[in-house]
Amino acid sequence: MRIVGWVARGLLFVLLLGFALKNTDPVTVRYYFGVAWQAPLVVVLLVIFVLGAAGGILATLGYVLRQRREIGRLKRQTGLADVEVPTTESGT
Repeated sequence: MRIVGWVARGLLFVLLLGFALKNTDPVTVRYYFGVAWQAPLVVVLLVIFVLGAAGGILATLGYVLRQRREIGRLKRQTGLADVEVPTTESGT
């Protein structure tokens, strides 16, 4: 199964490398007030992808922190904050 994973990663790498090599034409991204940025298309796409992923992570961060606070509050209310949860072992 590990070989299948490495083959899939290698195939994805080759596909992305081919995409990057085919999209090296310079593009101009224009901002407000006449500011412009010129870079290869693949670099612009990578920057936009990274900014989108970071924005998505930041958008969910507040929700996750709110859930953790609520779980901690509920544990303190029920007195289960210091109690260990028993685990079952299978096969013994």
